[in-house]
Amino acid sequence: MIIKKLIFSVFFLLIANLTLAQTVNQIPLPNNLEQGYPRLYITESGKKDLQKTIKKELWAKEVLEGLHKKLDIYVDRHVTDKEWIVSRLQMYWKTKATNVYVNGIHYSHADGEAPVPTVKFTGSRDATTNYGKPKIEDILPYMDDPRGIYLPNKTKEGHLFEWAEPSSTGNIIVSLNETILELGRDAAFLFWLENNESFAKFAFDLFDTYMQGMSYRSEPIDLMNGHIQTLVGFTHFQVIHEKALRIVAELYDFLHPYIEANYADRIQGYDKTIKRWTDQVIKNGVPQNNWNLHQGNIILKAAMVLQDNKNYEDQKGREYYIDYILNVTSARQWSLSKFMDYGYDESNGVWNECPGYSMGVTSSLTNFIRDFDNTFNHNILPYTPVMEKAVKMIPQYLFPNGETVAFGDSYYGPLSTESISDMIRMAQKNDDKSLEEEFTSMYKLFSQNDAHSEKGRKAKADISSFFTSKPLELNPKYTKANIDDYVTQTFYAPNVSWSVQRMGQGKDGMMASLNASLGNHMHANGINLELYGKGFVQGADPGKGSGYLNPIYLEFYSQFPAHNTVMVDGTSSYTEMLSNHAFDMMGTYPQSEKKEGYYKDITYSDVFFLEPESRSDQSRVVSIVKTGESTGYYIDIFRSKKQRKGDKFHDYFYHNLGQSMTISDVKGNLLDLKPSEEMAFAGGHLYAFDYMWDKKSIRTNKDYQAEWKIDMPEGKEDVFMNLWMKGTEGREVFSIKSPPNKAFKHGGNLPYDVGEAPYLTIAARQHGEAWEHPFISVYEPFTSSKGKSIKSITSFEDENGSKEFAGLYIISKSGREDYIFSSYDNKKISYKNMSSNATYALIGNEKNNDFVLFMGNGTELIANGISISSKEKGNVVLEKKGGKLFLNNEVAIQITQGNKTTNFKIADFREVEIN
Repeated sequence: MIIKKLIFSVFFLLIANLTLAQTVNQIPLPNNLEQGYPRLYITESGKKDLQKTIKKELWAKEVLEGLHKKLDIYVDRHVTDKEWIVSRLQMYWKTKATNVYVNGIHYSHADGEAPVPTVKFTGSRDATTNYGKPKIEDILPYMDDPRGIYLPNKTKEGHLFEWAEPSSTGNIIVSLNETILELGRDAAFLFWLENNESFAKFAFDLFDTYMQGMSYRSEPIDLMNGHIQTLVGFTHFQVIHEKALRIVAELYDFLHPYIEANYADRIQGYDKTIKRWTDQVIKNGVPQNNWNLHQGNIILKAAMVLQDNKNYEDQKGREYYIDYILNVTSARQWSLSKFMDYGYDESNGVWNECPGYSMGVTSSLTNFIRDFDNTFNHNILPYTPVMEKAVKMIPQYLFPNGETVAFGDSYYGPLSTESISDMIRMAQKNDDKSLEEEFTSMYKLFSQNDAHSEKGRKAKADISSFFTSKPLELNPKYTKANIDDYVTQTFYAPNVSWSVQRMGQGKDGMMASLNASLGNHMHANGINLELYGKGFVQGADPGKGSGYLNPIYLEFYSQFPAHNTVMVDGTSSYTEMLSNHAFDMMGTYPQSEKKEGYYKDITYSDVFFLEPESRSDQSRVVSIVKTGESTGYYIDIFRSKKQRKGDKFHDYFYHNLGQSMTISDVKGNLLDLKPSEEMAFAGGHLYAFDYMWDKKSIRTNKDYQAEWKIDMPEGKEDVFMNLWMKGTEGREVFSIKSPPNKAFKHGGNLPYDVGEAPYLTIAARQHGEAWEHPFISVYEPFTSSKGKSIKSITSFEDENGSKEFAGLYIISKSGREDYIFSSYDNKKISYKNMSSNATYALIGNEKNNDFVLFMGNGTELIANGISISSKEKGNVVLEKKGGKLFLNNEVAIQITQGNKTTNFKIADFREVEIN
């Protein structure tokens, strides 16, 4: 009986917890939904306040003037010529087609016949086209011709107009309709605001023609019966680009009272069309990335102009669709809760896409939550607790010059403050003082570097500007935050397989960013490196290069040779875009997000990657060593080997900014490179090789170096990157010109057009395996005014004969001497009077007898008469400075000096004594 009661109690608790979990995940719907129109941006009760704002505020007056400047000429013409603007809509005017067919990503044809002209489908999923979008005045009226569409050809002198096949016109068709519908929407708004009926008639004629035509359109059919069938909307190949539905909803919202008064019998038909269109957006798409949110924003706008559930026979009205966005999950449209749970790492706030898309999703979500609150007076921010962390983590993407990392399909540029300002607005609206203070301090810190921040930004001539462009008012009591509140020396995001090490800010700061390929909008890049030096992201990612469907993206920009990585046998590749190839973090110092209690002048990370195409083990150890206020260098040790052996060759690629690159021996003598065709598609390798040109090579077993120069204008110091690499048997060195770096969308303050110039590349090819013959590199950024800080670099071998060891001896001009030990075989390594058993170790000796001993993921380090040992692997730093010892040990250790031995428990960086 007792057991039965116990089982019943446990069962009851499980059910109760499950019910509670479901309740917690459920986002409550807003109460007291507005019954009148408009309701999307504003209600009728807010009109007087808006009119006062326009009279009082210069920015609002300028928005209104801009709208009239854009619209009046068309509205005035419409008074006497009602067909002119309507005839410019892209419709099946003559054929009145109802059925649209596509062939994969391209338009094929249309058939069927409706009683009225119907809405045209766009030309291609790929926006790339040789044709230009004509001005409204240049569109042929009632254009529905078997020859296609009459457009200007951008590739021909004078951009002469010609007939073009729809499939070759990209997104011009849908874009033309959106532009014209936006005029109708703005006219509807001005009618509501100023009660000029000519604006209402203009808006209605466009709306009615378009909506009647849309009511007869069916879902496009993919003749290939492929993936596209799960993506198509009624106007576009991708439901996330059904912008026309959003515009139509906004137009309908402001024009609704006019329609009720004059065309009430048509409302049922309009609503039915909007619902059917919305259902198509729900039915298709991709739920596991930013599509889900873009679809949600479209659905919300459409739902808002519908009536309540009770007014429809199928009970699918406003509440139904709002609940669908927030709480319902279907195959291709997830609830907001599931979407966020899937995409965000709750521990650090990182969204599982490349940086550009990650930041975009976060700002889109804050926009959505802000707009939802403004529309319904219903704050759902408490039901999305990860958002605060997501906004606060964005600065972790920053290089020391204030530009964000750009791996995958991203661009370099300043941090956008849009999501931060959204948090401030929501905090102010809901009287949350602590939230307001936190994000106001953050905004004040980062808005000064954001060219697109609200500070000084002029509002666009768009109706949304009245409701989203009201200047942000910051509380003067709240002070600017410190960069160290948001940026840590190391940061690791496992859900996108990204690790960053950094030291300092500004020109003399240093940073190395490593990423693999986990998440969406990622490239096939193995263990990829971005490297910063003297004010520029010098070892920069190349960007996406072009549209995702273009050959140069698919065959080069998204592939290994475009990145700073190692490729095996000329074949390394895997699925780009949504990728599932992460590295394993084997060791790092200091620990991710640690803000204090560590030694600040050394970082390292050790990552392991399985390259799937060749089934190769790859290990990359990267370290930053700071040797002075403005000096330091990077260590990069890359090991690579095939699991099944039979290694043909391993290629180490490194691309760096600059107008010139030289490759020389360690004395500065240029290597005698000869033209080579060895690195090519021929031989069964990737197409990517054939996008590179001017390839020259030389075989050498000697140490060598490469140097890139960013040649600055007269009066400014030039910027350099020097790369030293250890020579070895089987090494071949290539000088290469790669396709331009397309990731600097805003120029990057560079003195040349980096987006058009060849991206200067060195490739080190190791014939055979590259595990016992790894790629051992030292990078030093420097300027022409100060020169290099490193005097010499040499390598050394393990006295015990380990073949998996890398040893470096680096002498700085200051007199500092650094010994680098890196071993992968878990064996004791010895050289002179020093030894270590660690993945990475550094012994740094200064001229004044100060020193630093660093042991990374190790159990033993002996140097300078001191022995450090531990029973388990871990990170340890022992510094001698000014006659005092300072220690940070992440594992329990024993230190012996002479006849003195002391045990130390795990602790942060502090002063110690050896007794």
